[in-house]
Amino acid sequence: MPQAAKAGDTLRVHYTGRLNDGTVFDASEGREPLEFTVGSGQIISGLDRGVIGMEIGQTREVTVSPDEAYGPRDESRVQAVPREAIPDHIPTEPGTQLSMQTPEGQSIPVVVSNATESHVELDANHPLAGKTLTFDVTLVDIA
Repeated sequence: MPQAAKAGDTLRVHYTGRLNDGTVFDASEGREPLEFTVGSGQIISGLDRGVIGMEIGQTREVTVSPDEAYGPRDESRVQAVPREAIPDHIPTEPGTQLSMQTPEGQSIPVVVSNATESHVELDANHPLAGKTLTFDVTLVDIA
């Protein structure tokens, strides 16, 4: 009888992640399969639950709501910073990924979401926050 994936198993999977409009945001094609332990919190919870019961060689489509992925988008995580507070050598074109330091010294990834003559808008939301994600997952191995 084939072995089915369960909590505590270490799995190796190939996957393609898509947004609702079909845009691929990540894929394991051309790389080693993703390896993780089911239920360990190493991957987003919706995908973690979505692989339970899969058998080696099986492919499954798993749809993950924002609550089980990167959470809802939080507008309080978008901050307008006066342009003069950003050193000249720092790029400020929209889409640029930067890193900010908290007062406690923690590094936070941000993306420039807008730039005007007076301000630069920095977004600390995960780029996939608020989005429903769909994964085509193929179970390669159960260790």
